[in-house]
Amino acid sequence: MRAVVQRVSSASVTIEDRVIGAIGAGVLVLLAVGHGDGEETAVQLARKILGLRIFPDGDGKMNLDLAQAGGEVLAVSQFTLYGDCTKGRRPSFVNAGPPELADRLVQRFVEAVRAQGVVCQTGQFAATMEVALVNHGPVTLLLDSDRTF
Repeated sequence: MRAVVQRVSSASVTIEDRVIGAIGAGVLVLLAVGHGDGEETAVQLARKILGLRIFPDGDGKMNLDLAQAGGEVLAVSQFTLYGDCTKGRRPSFVNAGPPELADRLVQRFVEAVRAQGVVCQTGQFAATMEVALVNHGPVTLLLDSDRTF
């Protein structure tokens, strides 16, 4: 799995002028699933993201994790993170997992986050969404299960 994690002051997902998910301070997580990913990958990625010490402590240093900072998660499926742009001008998405797998693993990620007592809002799988965010910092991290854990 791949994830883009952005520390935010707020974030939301809108479909056809209707907000379907919104959070205050926390992280926006854009998620993509690859062919070799499984449920354990989704759980490990959730643990990794929840444990990232990317929130400021009283001295302004990035020492707090999401729970310590009282943050929330907005998880949005985004298969384009597996886009390969090495040839030509049109990205290839052959490395992205099939939709059935991706939907299941994104849901498993969300379940793993919620199981830790963290509020987790979502986008809608396979929908055209508008994602709005206020990146705080800015802090943006790229995680890939092939290299991150």
